[in-house]
Amino acid sequence: MSQNIKAFVFDAYGTLYDVRSVEERVEAAFPGKGRLISSIWRLKQLEYSWLVTLMERYEDFWSLTVRSLEYTLYSLGLSADRDLLHNIAAAYLDLKPYDDARSCLERLRPGRRAILSNGSGSMLSDLAVNSGLDRSLDMILSVEAKRVFKPAPQAYSLVEEQLGVTPHEVIFVSSNGFDICGAKSFGFTVVRVARVDAGDVVERLARGGVDEGVLYGLLRGQAEALAYPADFTVRSLAEIPSLFDDRERTE
Repeated sequence: MSQNIKAFVFDAYGTLYDVRSVEERVEAAFPGKGRLISSIWRLKQLEYSWLVTLMERYEDFWSLTVRSLEYTLYSLGLSADRDLLHNIAAAYLDLKPYDDARSCLERLRPGRRAILSNGSGSMLSDLAVNSGLDRSLDMILSVEAKRVFKPAPQAYSLVEEQLGVTPHEVIFVSSNGFDICGAKSFGFTVVRVARVDAGDVVERLARGGVDEGVLYGLLRGQAEALAYPADFTVRSLAEIPSLFDDRERTE
């Protein structure tokens, strides 16, 4: 690459942290329905973030996380009292980081390492501390400062403002198609973490294995068919440091 790299900015949910790790808590509350509830919940959570942004009716991500869980449960004919609802939603404060997240962040020194996420500031702070990734990050940026959610350009502008960099000095990493489009449109160099094997999804479909896991992979795990593709595609975070020569990074 020809430009100096000053910052590596990561999406949190689905990129550094495994959102599927909420299934254990959901399954404990609703046996046999953990994966179904978790999949619908995540899809609706994102949909609500886009709705409130377009309607200019901002609510923070914790509120939307609870509301989308409420939607999921009543849509499936299930119910939970306030305490149970919040206990399940709190799984988003204790997500498991992917196994290679910490080593990836450490290997990217001396570049600055940050999170830019739809999560509220308090959610992200708790998540980073609970997982221990706070020690491998230089900054955590929440879109609540702009009161819009990704992929709105205002959300990505936080990186410029808070890190003091221009878009061409940023490597942005995400596994979410909508986020990749937004970041690329904004001008970042984008790395897509392709956690879902497209061939595996196609094979499962051919075998008639259409379940909530396959559906989620089709909707969220594939590259979008828009004119804002990632610059690089990797299968894991572990591959990212080797993409960028140390000589191109600046303090």
